[in-house]
Amino acid sequence: MNLFLFVAGTLLLTLLFGKALERFRVPWIFAALLIGAGIAVFGHPFDGIISSETFRSFAEIGMYLLLFLVGLELDLDKLRQRGKFIVTSALIIIPAEAVFGTLLIHFIFGTSWLIAAVVALSFATVGEAILIPILQEFGIVNTTLGQSILGIGTVDDVIELLMLLAVIFLIGRHDPWAFGTVFVFLAFLVVLTAGLRWLKSTVKKFRFGGTETLLVFVLAIFFLFVGIGSYASAGPIAAILAGIILRLFVPAERMALLESEIKGLTYGLFVPIFFLSVGAELDFGYLIVHPFVVLLIVAVSNCVKILASYAVGRKQLGTKGSILLGIGLSVRFSTSIVIMTLLFSNGLIGPELFSAVIASSIVFKFVIPVLFSRLLVRWGFAQAKPGVGSKASGISSELAG
Repeated sequence: MNLFLFVAGTLLLTLLFGKALERFRVPWIFAALLIGAGIAVFGHPFDGIISSETFRSFAEIGMYLLLFLVGLELDLDKLRQRGKFIVTSALIIIPAEAVFGTLLIHFIFGTSWLIAAVVALSFATVGEAILIPILQEFGIVNTTLGQSILGIGTVDDVIELLMLLAVIFLIGRHDPWAFGTVFVFLAFLVVLTAGLRWLKSTVKKFRFGGTETLLVFVLAIFFLFVGIGSYASAGPIAAILAGIILRLFVPAERMALLESEIKGLTYGLFVPIFFLSVGAELDFGYLIVHPFVVLLIVAVSNCVKILASYAVGRKQLGTKGSILLGIGLSVRFSTSIVIMTLLFSNGLIGPELFSAVIASSIVFKFVIPVLFSRLLVRWGFAQAKPGVGSKASGISSELAG
């Protein structure tokens, strides 16, 4: 089949299927992941296209753009303003799930302790972007519960950055050049951050041209960082660093429009292709034979996160509020999928573990938003809203948050 026709069909199916998913409060973009899973089962005629160099390059750009958005939206100033409860909760809840996840992965899949710990901690991170539209719909963004979820999600972004660093080290542990590149990037980030802060305070008016000019400049920096980083398998961390640095450099009044333009490019073309490629890698033979492994991962992960949230949050949020916190923090998003893809594509984890983790992420994306919304109403944290799916499309605009 022609690659262009395949991409056109993929995007149209993602749109149509995605609209149905939004009725269940699942972001429309995950339709591409499910379409990819369908191709993994029935799509042998498409194997040539999915394995082609062009398709894989598009998928790789989608992965890097997702990480670039993580860096672009990582507000270090806001992170420093988070209260003690938020930081303490994040540093207890996420590692608690990671500890039990490490034990589960090590003994079930036979991976080394180090790989199991990286997988578990990456999987324990939070996809709070999926919950933002729900918090907005019920008017609880500025409540203690809403701010706790968003605050822990902000701290969680730093953990995701550290996990990507760990993955880069694992990929390049037999290549001294890879280690050197990562350290050069970190040193470069510190120096450039200081320089940009000085430039921002010294030069009062740094003018770009129109939006198109600014977008071209930003994309040039993005590809420059990824290109240099890819020489030592450090492209993912380079993409995040590019986002962090550009956030400091681009004028604040232009940032909202810039983010909108980049999200349009990212989610309009490249991310659907990336998610489809991830779904197409799933090993359904293993999942059919071992469905209880997926359910066990879901059960252990969710129970530990709820118990840890109850332990740290019951005084601040109450019993029901702390349970809701744990449920809300159980939702996963794209960064954990990116990390799993990097580990799998570099041979650090097998297809069985990769498939089980991705499948459990899909389960969370369907269950958590619906359960969270219903409990908000049932436990009196919000009033019922007519039309469950009427505002679900708002998720689309918050996907990369």
